[in-house]
Amino acid sequence: MDQLSPHRQTAASIPAQAQRVLVLQGGGALGSYQAGAYQALCHHDFEPQWIAGISIGAINAAIIAGNPREKRVEKLKEFWNMVSSASPMPWAPLVRTDQARSVFNETSAALIATFGVPGFFTPRFPPAPVWPAGSPQSQSYYDTSPLRATLERLVDFDRINNDGIRLSVGAVNIKTGNFEYFDNHKFRKLGKKIGPEHIMASGALPPGFPPVEIEGEFYWDGGIVSNTPLDYVLEHDRDSDLLIFQVDLFSARGEVPATVLEAAEREKDIRYSSRTRMNTDMNKKIHDAKKAVRELIAKLPESFKDDPLVATLNEAAKENTVTVVHLIYRSKLHENSSKDYDFSRLGMTEHWAAGERDVYASMSHPEWLNRPQSDETMVTYDLCEAGSEKIK
Repeated sequence: MDQLSPHRQTAASIPAQAQRVLVLQGGGALGSYQAGAYQALCHHDFEPQWIAGISIGAINAAIIAGNPREKRVEKLKEFWNMVSSASPMPWAPLVRTDQARSVFNETSAALIATFGVPGFFTPRFPPAPVWPAGSPQSQSYYDTSPLRATLERLVDFDRINNDGIRLSVGAVNIKTGNFEYFDNHKFRKLGKKIGPEHIMASGALPPGFPPVEIEGEFYWDGGIVSNTPLDYVLEHDRDSDLLIFQVDLFSARGEVPATVLEAAEREKDIRYSSRTRMNTDMNKKIHDAKKAVRELIAKLPESFKDDPLVATLNEAAKENTVTVVHLIYRSKLHENSSKDYDFSRLGMTEHWAAGERDVYASMSHPEWLNRPQSDETMVTYDLCEAGSEKIK
């Protein structure tokens, strides 16, 4: 049997028996790293039962959830080949130094910002400042209507709304400033359906992209509030044991910048990186409190056991186990703050290959799949960073 083949759910907990979840961070052009990671996960028979994404992660998530298993990688390749197809600089620089490559990346990103990305967005003409205030054209530099057509072509929304895979994508309500998730499982209970507009709302990063209207409310990119949907997954399933592959596009760790360009990149990395360590620490505190409650209940006299308050505490003290395998794209020396909008073919293929490599590196340590978590309810593995196997 394959190491990741399905098992019957049990209360136990080794990661191989848990519900499989794919968590995809936002990060624009870096998103092909997630596509490469998913392709490699398919080789290990990882079939996600729940996919949560934000921004470009929501687009990748929709393509995966909105296609049968045998067509998912094909559709991901179609999307990423399309958005990198019109890069005015599809070739590699002749001089292979970090400085030459940095100039290549900056030039490519500048041209893409000027001309747009096929099947994704086009620059407005006349530009936004020329249009009357309050008009849709005045609210963003780019028109994202090509993205709607792309999603309608590559994603089967009937499958998303009727299939068993859970899909959750995050966006922020502009009026309230609150984070909201569009979740097909919750929508199903309400008689609602996920459509292209929900995916577009998750990736509507201002002022580049316009807000998306859904049922009279306007939404922007969920990454403005939180760029990683891990919290949502942890908060909305405390009954099932979870094996989560979290695929991040920005690294929280980095060096002190030496130049203005490096400072701009580092600031963006920090702003959009996940807070996995914070989540782990918080989960540990919650676990300790729940464990104390269970131990206290066990010491109560029999006369208290049927008290409704004790039943409430018992329910609150229930907990699952969570294993997070953290895959993080780590920037190359030649990359800077334009890396998330450099949709060049060269950059796309490099990021895709990096995602594949990191999954294979993680799965080269299969022992963690069958390692009991003993007294730990949340364990995070980073198996791609040298000298860092487990984060507690």
